[in-house]
Amino acid sequence: MRVAIDTTDRVILNQLQHDGRITNAALAEKVHLSPSACLRRVRRLEQANVINGYTTLVNRAAIGRSTTVFVEVSLTGQQEDLLAEFEREVGNCPEVMSCHLMAGIADYVLYVVADDVEDYERIHRTHLSRLPGVAQIRSSFSLRAVCEKTAHELS
Repeated sequence: MRVAIDTTDRVILNQLQHDGRITNAALAEKVHLSPSACLRRVRRLEQANVINGYTTLVNRAAIGRSTTVFVEVSLTGQQEDLLAEFEREVGNCPEVMSCHLMAGIADYVLYVVADDVEDYERIHRTHLSRLPGVAQIRSSFSLRAVCEKTAHELS
């Protein structure tokens, strides 16, 4: 459900996306509100699920997960129970960062991180190929990220 947000809400969201650790007082100053009014707006955005949470972005290379693989998965069928089982199980693989149900040739596209090619082979063998209903897996290795965004610029 789409939530109505005004210009002040947009400024708050842009600020929080760029610095989720900003204090309420500093945020209030940037958006020209009193701290209590600013906090009420942030709480309203949280309660309306416009803000889903706060997180820390980790440098994958710094923790040894520098290999990015996009994996197209085709299933043996389209039965609702098979899709539900696949979706339930794919979340149990810690290296799968996101999974998207697709329209097109592949049923799903996964964003997977690995230490290196050998580590991806392990992930493929021990996790991906064992997911329910998998008929085909096509893997594409990213050479480098050209653009990565985590913030939705609101204007």
